[in-house]
Amino acid sequence: MGTLPGEERRVPLQVRLEKETVLEGYTLRTITFAAEPADRVRAHILLPAGLSGKSPAVLCLHQSTYIGKDEPAGIAGLANLHYAHELALRRYVTCCPDYPGYGTYTINPYLLGYQSTTMKAIWNHMAAVDLLQSMEEVDPHRIGCIGHSLGGHNCLFLAAFDERIRAAVTSCGFCSFATYLNGNITNWSIPKYMPKIASVYGNDPARIPFDFSDILSAIAPRAVFINAPLRDSDFSVEGVRDCVRAARAVYATLNAGDNLVVVHPDQGHAFPRKIRKMAYRFLDSHLSSEGSENTAEENR
Repeated sequence: MGTLPGEERRVPLQVRLEKETVLEGYTLRTITFAAEPADRVRAHILLPAGLSGKSPAVLCLHQSTYIGKDEPAGIAGLANLHYAHELALRRYVTCCPDYPGYGTYTINPYLLGYQSTTMKAIWNHMAAVDLLQSMEEVDPHRIGCIGHSLGGHNCLFLAAFDERIRAAVTSCGFCSFATYLNGNITNWSIPKYMPKIASVYGNDPARIPFDFSDILSAIAPRAVFINAPLRDSDFSVEGVRDCVRAARAVYATLNAGDNLVVVHPDQGHAFPRKIRKMAYRFLDSHLSSEGSENTAEENR
């Protein structure tokens, strides 16, 4: 991934409001914020109506889709991936930033000195956590992250680097490198991910100095919910089980075994409604003081 930038890249957020729309249950704000001196990131903020006191917040990361942040925000795309919209109806403040190269975000991270787009995204997502913590409506100690596919592994990367993420939900986001497409990990070394996987490690899973078992272990003892469908053609369910088996030993050592939850629906590469509701209750239990209450979204 390259090196995580230091404090020299941290700048005032300088949030700018581009558009605000009042919808049923929440207000949708489209904003930009400064992630570093030469770059601004566009994002949606979903602010539930009638909040009182400090509320939990969730960073919602999109899959590989040209519409980027619009999908989790519920503006377009697959209804099963509108998790920022659904969480806003559950009284969470949610934030949906664009990943580099998606939505309206065309930055080239390599021109900024990054060794991977993955690391640029991690830095941006850390700045988005700064943004959430700066909001008067948000409890800065109750912040989670959720994502599907591209967003699923970036959710884990963020949680590994940023201990402010108390709970992470990853859907169809990973498997061991050795089991990814039978060991053909070329996709991981393209410019939108980590080119050093090819240039330094020769696209050889055995040579890469980390695997997702290490990512999960680095997050321990914090809470992780994993949706790993049985028929996911992108990420082998056996490869997920291998990683989870190794990470469970770390969670057990830290007396946090209940914080690592895995479900295996009989689905393909999907985040079905039943599993999303389980994931939301998981976030409730780790982030929200109102987790036991039903919501309008649950009752639909």
